[in-house]
Parts: sequence; structure tokens; C-alpha cells
Amino acid sequence: MKRVIRSPYFWSIALVALAVTAAWIGREGYRPVLAGAAAPEFTVTSLKGEEVRLSDYRDRVVLLNIWATWCLPCREEMPSMQRLYEAIGQEGFEILAVSIDAPMGKTDAAGRPGGDLKAFAHQYGLTFPILHNASGDIQRAYQTTGVPESFLIGRDGLIVRKVAGPTEWDLQVNQDLVRRLLDG
Repeated sequence: MKRVIRSPYFWSIALVALAVTAAWIGREGYRPVLAGAAAPEFTVTSLKGEEVRLSDYRDRVVLLNIWATWCLPCREEMPSMQRLYEAIGQEGFEILAVSIDAPMGKTDAAGRPGGDLKAFAHQYGLTFPILHNASGDIQRAYQTTGVPESFLIGRDGLIVRKVAGPTEWDLQVNQDLVRRLLDG
């Protein structure tokens, strides 16, 4: 028996068994954020400094967009989001654009300077809510791999569509999808 316990194979097998057991016990804590999954709750800050939660938009169709001012594809995508917002109207629909920029005057972990969100919104003529989450908590909650990433969330709180990378949100197919979700 002493010989078995000293064996590196024994310890390798024991370590793998321990890892599998830990994963099995914690399996409920990991839920992939994909279409069909419940949208994770979050708390972010508005440009006025107020807390905003996803649950504040219960019973609405929400386009959640995670972006940054330094992200060129984000800049290219924003005008189409504004056109979608204007085409659909605000009754029952909201776009929540959550910036992950560092605070103004600071830099993020990659050395990128914080963006001026108010100036950005003004430059692009954005009228939907521009929100801020410098801590990156929303990226962890939604398991994003970059920016932009968007999540179309139905009135029931379920993710209907996940888009990694930029898209033309005002295309007819996207407008039709939002309208179908609004109609129930």
C-alpha cells in the first residue's frame, strides 16, 4: 500500500478525481450566457451617476450592447443602433449601451485611456441610454470575449439573440425580430 501512495500515477488519478468532483458539485454555478438562457441581472451607472439595473426594464424588449469608446467596430455599429432605436420607437423597447471604458483621466488594465462617454454620445447623436461599468462586472456576468457584444433580451428576460462583434442593427431582419418580440 505504501508503494501505491508514493506512485505519481496514484496522485494524478486522485487529483483528476478531485477536480471532477469539484466540477460536479459546482455545476449549478456555471450557466452559459447564450440564446435561450436567462439574462443575468446587472447594476451599472448612468451618465448622471444613477444606478441602473436590468430589472428596471422588466417587461420590455432590451438590446444590451457592451462596448468601449476605443473600439472601432463599436463606433461603426452605434449609428445603426440609433437608427433602430428611431425606427422602432421607445414603446416597450430599450437599448442599453454599457461602456466598459476606464473612468475619465484613468487607464484600464491594457493601458487604454478612459473615454468621455457624454462627448461620444453627443458626437454620434445617441438618444438611447449610455451606461458605464468600468469594473467590467458586466463582462464577467455575460461571459463576453471582447467588444462589441450584444444581447437581445425578450420581455420574459430570456436572451433571444447573442451577437459577438458589430452588426447593422437597423437591417430589416433585425427590425422585424424586435417587432415580433414586442408583439409577443
